[in-house]
Amino acid sequence: MTPIKPDTLKEIVRRIIRTRPDEIGCETCFDSLDRFVDMELEGKDAAQAMPLVKRHLEICGGCSDEYHALLTALEDFKDSASPA
Repeated sequence: MTPIKPDTLKEIVRRIIRTRPDEIGCETCFDSLDRFVDMELEGKDAAQAMPLVKRHLEICGGCSDEYHALLTALEDFKDSASPA
């Protein structure tokens, strides 16, 4: 068995300490990403409307990556669909 590196252990403890009882998991966040991104593209305050999704995106690298990929794809689609 490989011992856990001190930096890895510190990160695990930091995440546990920062966990709040009302947080959502990755599956719930992922299920809400399309609506969150749509709101942002419409100029609405998605963070205010969906604070638990925003919080999850701040602490979860995987979901944050998915969010940025979806946002970029929809922005590119919107730009390409706009009349020149």
